[in-house]
Amino acid sequence: MSQNQSQQKNFTLLIVDDNKNNLFTLETLINQYLSVNVKQALSGAEALDIALKGEQAIDIIILDVQMPEMDGFQTASMLKIRKKTQDIPIIFLTAAFKADEFQQKGYEVGAVDYLLKPIDDHLLINKISTYIRLIEKERELNRVLEQKVAERTAELAQAKQYIEAIIQFMGEALIVLNIEGVIEYVNPATCQMLDYNEKELLGLGISDIFEEEAPEQANAFMGTWLEAIIRTGLIQNVEASFIAKDNTRVPILFSRTSLKDKEDTISGIICIAKNMTGYQKIDT
Repeated sequence: MSQNQSQQKNFTLLIVDDNKNNLFTLETLINQYLSVNVKQALSGAEALDIALKGEQAIDIIILDVQMPEMDGFQTASMLKIRKKTQDIPIIFLTAAFKADEFQQKGYEVGAVDYLLKPIDDHLLINKISTYIRLIEKERELNRVLEQKVAERTAELAQAKQYIEAIIQFMGEALIVLNIEGVIEYVNPATCQMLDYNEKELLGLGISDIFEEEAPEQANAFMGTWLEAIIRTGLIQNVEASFIAKDNTRVPILFSRTSLKDKEDTISGIICIAKNMTGYQKIDT
């Protein structure tokens, strides 16, 4: 089996005609030239049932126009309003409607092609082959896109894992606050530095665990900082103290910057603190 025939095995055609002999002749013709799967329907209603409820997706529909109860135009219209079937190429076959107005009606209800009976065997097979190639090309593009998305997702997951590892094992305390100054995230170094567990810290206000050295700044955390962050975007190397769980003071060197949303509005504050215990302050 050639590669082309192997690819065709992945395609399913639905042929629709109220005449069993026509269906037999059409399927025989298709099988003579193409290695596709063929399903038959004797009415528009049966075609809808197969296309909408069948487990196997339909790739191309060859639809006779003259059928009782629900003709080809009505069937095509019903197929085109269903999400599952709206993109399936439909080739109309007809012996009666040769006028341009009827061909135009076929295109208006969603047909991609309109062939007259008696069928030109080679013309029909060529058209089916063309649509198979177009569908296969689209599938290949989708496969490439899906692969790129999967690769990008894997890259982002790896980067996220890398960043999380850095945060987890970094020696500095890292705290994320909302704009009200409430703690939303802490890393292990923060818990170790303050002798709190994570659950105990989440939901506390920053003023519960932090004080600046200058007395006049002690309770001005959010007001002063938020204004400064809005103005400068970053505040670095502030000498301050953490208030540990046992109420002892831990000297720190503190930096903070803002988190912004898509509208460039400050949505939170990132704080990083280095434990300065054991470091001797040099007056300048």
